[in-house]
Amino acid sequence: MKAKEIQELIDFISNSGLAEVKIETDEFKLSIKKNSEVAVARPADVPNPQAVAVPQPAASHSPENNVNHAPAAASFLEVKSPMIGTFYRSPNPDSDYFVNVGDVIQKGQTVCIIEAMKLFNEVESEVSGKIVKILVDDASPVEYDQPLFLVEPQN
Repeated sequence: MKAKEIQELIDFISNSGLAEVKIETDEFKLSIKKNSEVAVARPADVPNPQAVAVPQPAASHSPENNVNHAPAAASFLEVKSPMIGTFYRSPNPDSDYFVNVGDVIQKGQTVCIIEAMKLFNEVESEVSGKIVKILVDDASPVEYDQPLFLVEPQN
């Protein structure tokens, strides 16, 4: 299924009375939910994404909280991209960042947005801990399963 066909399907569903559609073939799985602003298409052999969208309040922007280049360590956990798209640290240019280096996050907390096919998907952390490094610059393209954040687990 091509991106244009997926977009046409999304448009059709948004104009219909359907709330959710799931399509599964040998080549891909497609799940579209109306009113949750999430549409994910991925190959059938790829496991479910690590994160799901849920709105959360934002943190504050400040110059010293830009991407930190802390050393990577084996003890750190990764928050990975659940899809291909464009990575954003805040819900809009005038808003505060979701998280900054040094912030303590909880499992399920929104840490960024990935824009895919004009849909903005909030990404939740699957881990709890302290953000030690942001691996992607704001407004940069990301791939499926690409590490976005390094998190030091909290006991």
